[in-house]
Amino acid sequence: MSDSINQEIIYGKNAVTEALRAAQPIEAVYILKASQGTEKIAALAKKQGVVVKEASDEKLKGMCGAKHGGVAAVLSAVSYCTVEDILNNAEQKGKPPFIIICDEIQDPHNLGAVIRTAEAAGADGVIIPKRRGVGVNATVFKTSAGAAAWVKIARVTNLVDTIKQLKKSNVWVYGAEADGTPFDKADLSGAVALVIGSEGFGLGKLVRENCDMTLSLPMHGRVNSLNASVSAGILIYEVLKHR
Repeated sequence: MSDSINQEIIYGKNAVTEALRAAQPIEAVYILKASQGTEKIAALAKKQGVVVKEASDEKLKGMCGAKHGGVAAVLSAVSYCTVEDILNNAEQKGKPPFIIICDEIQDPHNLGAVIRTAEAAGADGVIIPKRRGVGVNATVFKTSAGAAAWVKIARVTNLVDTIKQLKKSNVWVYGAEADGTPFDKADLSGAVALVIGSEGFGLGKLVRENCDMTLSLPMHGRVNSLNASVSAGILIYEVLKHR
């Protein structure tokens, strides 16, 4: 059964099991509460880092109809790549890497807008977490205006480990925070990873601690924060100016 934009829902124990065994790009697995015979599916999904969610009978019927068999899987709207793929992408261009990291962004419209701006600015890739953040679902794909099909997107288990990996590759990591260095005072040339925090909470504590520097945007109005995708857009193009 198709979702709205380049996304499919499969259902039934056999179909979902085979999709997991084939390592298809799965966004999430939904399992009926107190359903029997789904333990192996849940274990297989978790082993592959796929999010497993409990769902009501009404939820599953709304996703795929009455004969859902107690389990459904939402296939990703894109095929995710690895962080190494993103770094190789920059190397093939002959330019220092430019990467956007989304730290637990929950709103699919925000993530879609960030991906759209990243693609327009020529970023080498976008990194998102597997958990506690939205994946590239149909809404994200639509909001990105199709950019999600063109920009490389990696979905990682641990953002802090990924940041450490990037730093070992000589990528300078900048986090967006209200109390950071004014963005126009920073040297954003060279290899850059820009970390955008979640709506309302900003960067996670460990993510912030592992950034090389935090950047702030000037605030002269009564509201002391900007939408995550707006902040990302301003900072992305500030980095582009230095490139």
